[in-house]
Amino acid sequence: MNCSGKETITLTTKHSQLSFIVTENGYLTLAYFGKKLPKSDLSYVITEIPRASYLADTDSIENFKLEQLPVGYPAFGNSDLRSPAHQEIYADGSRLSDFRYVDHSFSKIKQPLNGLPYANTERLDYLIIELSDRYTGVSLHLKITAFQEQDVFTQSVTFSNPSDQEVVLTKAMSLNLDFLTDDFELLLLSGAWGREMHLSRRKLVQGLQGIDSKRGASGHGQNPFIALVSPDTTEAAGAVIACQLMYSGNFVASAEVDMHQNTRMQIGINPFDFSWTLAPSESFDTPEAIFLYAEGLNQMSQKFHAFYEDCVVPRAFKNKERPILLNNWEATYFDFDQERILRLANEGAKIGIECFVLDDGWFGKRENERTSLGDWTPNQEKLGGSLQQLITAIKELGLDFGLWIEPEMVSKKSLLYQQHPEWIVRVPNRRPQQVRYQYVLDLSLNEVQKYLIEQITWLLDTHEINYLKWDMNRNITDSFSSGLKKEHQQEFSHRYILGLYHVLETITKRFPNVLIESCAGGGGRFDPGMLYYTPQIWTSDDSDAIARLEIQKGTSLLYPPSTMGCHVTASPNHQVGRVTSLHTRALVAQQGNFGYELNLLALSEAEKDCLAQQIKQYKLERQTLQFGQQTRLAVYDSQNEYAWQKQNLMTSEVIVTHINILNKPNTVPKRLKLKSLKNDQLYQVNDTVRSGAELMEIGLMIPKPSEDFFATRWKIMPIKET
Repeated sequence: MNCSGKETITLTTKHSQLSFIVTENGYLTLAYFGKKLPKSDLSYVITEIPRASYLADTDSIENFKLEQLPVGYPAFGNSDLRSPAHQEIYADGSRLSDFRYVDHSFSKIKQPLNGLPYANTERLDYLIIELSDRYTGVSLHLKITAFQEQDVFTQSVTFSNPSDQEVVLTKAMSLNLDFLTDDFELLLLSGAWGREMHLSRRKLVQGLQGIDSKRGASGHGQNPFIALVSPDTTEAAGAVIACQLMYSGNFVASAEVDMHQNTRMQIGINPFDFSWTLAPSESFDTPEAIFLYAEGLNQMSQKFHAFYEDCVVPRAFKNKERPILLNNWEATYFDFDQERILRLANEGAKIGIECFVLDDGWFGKRENERTSLGDWTPNQEKLGGSLQQLITAIKELGLDFGLWIEPEMVSKKSLLYQQHPEWIVRVPNRRPQQVRYQYVLDLSLNEVQKYLIEQITWLLDTHEINYLKWDMNRNITDSFSSGLKKEHQQEFSHRYILGLYHVLETITKRFPNVLIESCAGGGGRFDPGMLYYTPQIWTSDDSDAIARLEIQKGTSLLYPPSTMGCHVTASPNHQVGRVTSLHTRALVAQQGNFGYELNLLALSEAEKDCLAQQIKQYKLERQTLQFGQQTRLAVYDSQNEYAWQKQNLMTSEVIVTHINILNKPNTVPKRLKLKSLKNDQLYQVNDTVRSGAELMEIGLMIPKPSEDFFATRWKIMPIKET
């Protein structure tokens, strides 16, 4: 191609490399993203692209075809007719942009984003590349961070309007990666309420494919994640290029294969029903995209896990062991009083529970789901006194105290709705839709944000609360805000998320040591944006141990065990009716943050003794189970078996779990091979001694199942030299 490079811009981490080339006429192209290379001139990647027919020449330069190039951050229509990363409407109605390279700079200090969560750490390299539209003067800055130790990159984009006229953004992706091949398979996480995070994998085809949310939250049906993998990729090997979005609202993640088998990968705010007006001198920040190169899905997961632990979750909870919870919801639902709560808490204290969580039903006149959301005044009649009196009684048992809230919602039958019906999300002169008998509060309104901050601050200031469960039990319909002019209504969904982040930022700064577990009907808002404020998230409202296997496997692709809320619940299970043993339920729940959500008052003494033993053992192994490096292990029958190991990188302790779902007649279990051990290290495995090489190459013998839903665990300890 008639194209030469005038400048190369390279950013590296420990094992990865991102290289741009600026063409002679100022276009930013992506020369390479992948495994770290020896220093070399990569301009040939651009110049050696063969010419394709029937594509427009750019700048009237014969055979310089922008549509064939791997563009760094493409606009639309200026000869590139693929999906743009951004699009603007200018004062004259035109939608054509021509952004070209202006300058770039490196720094060791990262700039914060305006009202958005962002990753940060002490050791990083920060690159800003400035592009500008040569006709309007509108500029954008690609802000790229290389996290050295974590081997991860992030990017956000800042749009600035220095002109004297308004500019309307209608698309603003956080990241665009172009590749000169389509030899990939597409990985996504999809599902629904109660079956979140199921892995989808398929071959790329020509055209646009991907996943998105228009629900006002990242959603149960999809996660803000996309990966391109080589067709031979397994857990252990194969090229992986993965992207996530640190955002909790409407998003899109897509891969587009063009006519010449090139692939364009994007992630960012969903352009559907989105626009943002930039007045003169105003700017706009996109959410931060997280992207990495890995070899094998386990390595991808381990990089994401370390990144979230080190660079995203609140510092107060970095590597801090999470408490073992007892939540009363499935034990009582709305039907409780002081006596029943204290009896539950007392039984919990006896078996070793560390934090008792009072769930829905403690406030207003909340005897069912039809009333009182928004009225966050404790129901003293139901609680048998003040909330603090109940908390004091629970703390006297040696327990911390947690409380459920759903701040973003309001019931039609509530004092708050009677006082402020204008605060809900609704379109004027249309009947607003209820879900679960509740409306959504308009968090784009400053007065709503102020009210929520005041209410939550009062709760935490006047009560000894150690933990909050922050729920959101519906998605957003009727998207409209009474606080926005008609020409700004398509800003609503993003402004809602900015309002949510403002409330969370304020609360977490005022109360940095209160552990917040977010929830959205389960995993309906399990995303990096929420992790920035809430270091753990309820993984799914389906708490059945067997259903949770696939949900937790998918979640583990991206999110570390310490972020996943996982509880032992009743059998038969309340969601699917399945009967499983306490042993199996516990081993599955120990894949994440361990807790219980069942009626201890209905258990036998033998069952409570079993729970006490589970808790005692978990406390001894908590550091490994919550913060150990997790590896998903290969199994013989992937439709019927799950296995994973967790390795404490400080002590080398390894805990391995295997679950066999259905017992089958006349079958002989195979061996389970471990990963990432030291070849010459000797390990104690029950009453035998094995080398790391043996455990990895020969493996553990899986016991023959004696029933359905059969669970086995091994604790493997290194033998210290004497």
